[in-house]
Amino acid sequence: MNVALRWQAPPQRVLRAEQLGHLASLCLKLEVDTYPKPGLVSHVDNGAHRDMDAGLLCRSADTLAPFFHDLAAAGAEGAGMDRLRAIGVAAERAMLAATSGVNTHRGAIFGLGLLCAAAGYRGALGIRKPLGELVSQRWGDAIYAGPISMRSHGAVASRRYGAGGARAEAACGFPSVYDIALPALHAARTLAPRDEEAVRVQTCMALIADVADTNLLHRGGVDGLRFAQASASAFLAAGGIGCPGWRKHADGIHQAFVARNLSPGGSADLLAMALFVDALFVDRLAP
Repeated sequence: MNVALRWQAPPQRVLRAEQLGHLASLCLKLEVDTYPKPGLVSHVDNGAHRDMDAGLLCRSADTLAPFFHDLAAAGAEGAGMDRLRAIGVAAERAMLAATSGVNTHRGAIFGLGLLCAAAGYRGALGIRKPLGELVSQRWGDAIYAGPISMRSHGAVASRRYGAGGARAEAACGFPSVYDIALPALHAARTLAPRDEEAVRVQTCMALIADVADTNLLHRGGVDGLRFAQASASAFLAAGGIGCPGWRKHADGIHQAFVARNLSPGGSADLLAMALFVDALFVDRLAP
């Protein structure tokens, strides 16, 4: 049995489109409400970012909730990729208007938006399949065939370094969510059963260690990516959040990322997606 299939076993929560939109927005805020998270914006500091803070990211997440709702509703109606893409473009415009032009969640609109559409589709048909598998089956070919953003730093890095990037991740059913983040999330809850913020830190580190994050490639090139992966791997090898003093270790990594202007934005998006998928099985969204 592969990893994706194992996630079929628990009973699935079926939510209305509006609830799915709010859930997606909440998962973006939970990602922000996680510290120490290497190089990334949190409720504590702005990480390696000079143009955004936690308040801006939360305002962006609130702005996007109705668009995630629309994507879930469109998925329930069997919409094709062209319609989903049009809603995503409208969401991006609203995000930029709300943030005075700062790209806070372009990657999350794409990834979380597709998962919302898949959740709407799954709920409407009453089928039992992982959301990532549904995204790949229903829209995978259209994702590959669709237009490539020339403005996205991640897309530029993907072309330059040959990394798969967000398009490949989505078209293949989000393997980083199912094969890396969700197993890490569940294992972390055995290490820190009463500390969901620590669980999110551990999951973020697991993603940074294993994902070819195009945001890291954009900011630091191959050397930056290798430094980030080695730092996160060392944290996990030392016991991660199960090790006494783990917060000091994680904070040191965070500061090292800031000094090198590194920010794993792709891993942050994947963390929010994993929280969304996980929440549809069990209700663990208390911060």
